[in-house]
Amino acid sequence: MTSIYDFPVMKQNNQATPMDNYRSKVNTATGCGLTPQYRELQELYERHQNQGFEILDFPCNQFMGQAPGSSEEINRFCSLHY
Repeated sequence: MTSIYDFPVMKQNNQATPMDNYRSKVNTATGCGLTPQYRELQELYERHQNQGFEILDFPCNQFMGQAPGSSEEINRFCSLHY
């Protein structure tokens, strides 16, 4: 049976990487109503990054318009606010 981990994903540098590389990671959406959680996620990342904890953000505006903007705009938003 095919799973999401069988597919590649394009990174911002246009390099394909296996989705399996992100197994057990956290994904987010910049325009989601839960965006204020970014502050807590940043703190969680800082505490556990040495143990391999990562937080992912695959910009996609298909989910009720929750990730509008270009990759650069989304990076700027996250860098400025979190």
